[in-house]
Amino acid sequence: MQTFTRVGVPPTSARTRWMFGFQRRLVRRCEWETFMPNDGFLPQISQTDAMMNFSFSQPLAIARGGINRRTIVASLAMTTSTTLSARDLRTAISTFAELLRSHREVINRLNVYPVPDGDTGTNMTLTIESVVAELEPLGASASMEAVCSAIAHGSLMGARGNSGVILSQLLRGLVEKFKPTTEITPQLLTESLEHADVLARLAVVRPVEGTILSIARAAAEGARSATGSLSALVRAARDRAREALAFTPEQLPVLKQAGVVDAGGAGLVLLFDALCSVVADDPLPEAPPVESIVVHDYEQYESHERNDIADLRYEVMYLLDADDAKMRPFREVWSGIGDSIVIVGGDGLWNCHIHTDEIGAAVEAGLDAGRPREIRITDLREQIVEERWVREGSAVQPEAVNVEPAPATSVVAVVVGDGVGRIFRSLGVRTLVKGGQSMNPSTADLVAAVRETGSSQVVILPNNKNIRAVAEQVGSLVDQTVTVVPTDSIVEGFAALLAYDPDASAPQNAAAMCESATHVVAGEVTQAVRDTTTSVGEVHTGDWIGLSSDGVRAVDDSIAGAASRLLFDLIKPEHELVTIIEGDGSSPANTRRITEFLADEFPQVSVEAHHGGQPLYPYYFGIE
Repeated sequence: MQTFTRVGVPPTSARTRWMFGFQRRLVRRCEWETFMPNDGFLPQISQTDAMMNFSFSQPLAIARGGINRRTIVASLAMTTSTTLSARDLRTAISTFAELLRSHREVINRLNVYPVPDGDTGTNMTLTIESVVAELEPLGASASMEAVCSAIAHGSLMGARGNSGVILSQLLRGLVEKFKPTTEITPQLLTESLEHADVLARLAVVRPVEGTILSIARAAAEGARSATGSLSALVRAARDRAREALAFTPEQLPVLKQAGVVDAGGAGLVLLFDALCSVVADDPLPEAPPVESIVVHDYEQYESHERNDIADLRYEVMYLLDADDAKMRPFREVWSGIGDSIVIVGGDGLWNCHIHTDEIGAAVEAGLDAGRPREIRITDLREQIVEERWVREGSAVQPEAVNVEPAPATSVVAVVVGDGVGRIFRSLGVRTLVKGGQSMNPSTADLVAAVRETGSSQVVILPNNKNIRAVAEQVGSLVDQTVTVVPTDSIVEGFAALLAYDPDASAPQNAAAMCESATHVVAGEVTQAVRDTTTSVGEVHTGDWIGLSSDGVRAVDDSIAGAASRLLFDLIKPEHELVTIIEGDGSSPANTRRITEFLADEFPQVSVEAHHGGQPLYPYYFGIE
């Protein structure tokens, strides 16, 4: 007789009935796995889920939510799948998406390689969300071919960032061999995992171990080593993936110095957790508290060589319509201008990703090969702060929905900061799109905003030079007439709107607004992120710098000092008005110092101050 007693555990037949010896061993194994601490998916956390409990009889939706740790239900006899159907595959993808959503911020915290931009969890989540959206229209009885096609297409079109593009290739490689079948056998799943591993490595120009690629290979090797059932296979793949994840700090010194595992690899492990849940009804991991992820100050240990990956400033991504034959020379061009290069796709459509200092060359290479679209350019140095602000709202703000009749010509403006958005709204902008220097909106974001205006003609104000190229793509993707006024700053956007006439045509508005924008001199204050030499002297990390269209124009150890030096350089005798836009980091004291400086040095100038709320830049200035 196998019996045991635990406080809070009700007696069940599973605990008291007569058993063979092997059955008693299974119960003891279940007790050990259920009631004892387990490592969870992050090996560097000693007790991610110290007292994990799970009822095999609970539906997955309950298991994904909060699990009642006080009531532990003894496991019932477990049924496992011998093959995977199209419906099972969809369930695995949706479960994977749920896990990425719940673990997103944890994975973001782990992100220190190739650049510490804190977006791996977000990019992987957005990529899988695109897959889920592609699957949603399919009926419950959709064929394996339809499901696999949706997964491949959704991941390709929605891939975001380095990790998202690699995840896209892994998913495409995984489902490629499933299409002709109706059921996925253990042998087919093993072959598909190996195929996905090979394709992912071919997509990366310079593969690096200790990344998501290592986890994908380990999972494929684990599947190949498994014998017997499908559940044994997916568990072997998951366990080997976890072991490989724990080993990543030994492969990448930056991970070891920071005391973390690879972020992309941590995200991929969740795919195998999802498969184990669907196939073997295994419990899903709970995300540990974000504050439990401690990232050590690794920068002090680093000594980057010139042109190290982490020194490359911009991330450039776009979809590329190009003949497959032209992709080899395209890869060669990109290899010479950057790193962290991932190119996935085929049959005339490619998703391309690079980290580089040469934005123009990266885009021109696409033009030489074919037609780049949905271009995204991200400033990696500033991404963490601005990404947090952008994520707090949707790409198109909810208040952008208008109930008033659409004018003949509407304006779409890219804004950063809630206060800035309110000012644009008051000047007549119909639809706002959130974005800025580092978090550039995609072409799709701008297309959606243009369509939402309801007008037959639209003017776009990009308000940043990095967004202009993306904005120029919109006109060819919508039925409306679209013109772009090439504003490079928020204050230029304000000035352009002074000439906006909703009853005039888009070309007429564009001409007048361009002329109006040239009448303002723009300036801004921000903090230096690294040492450099400028025409006005040495700049050290932490210094406050004043910027204009000509570059760095002032350096000081205080915000007010840098602002005053900048304004002294920019204001000319003919100027009459200075507009101050306060952002994060501004203060009433600093604003007062700036206005007092202007009153003393330029008494003929009027001053207006507004709250903008923009991140990274405590002050924007518009001088007219």
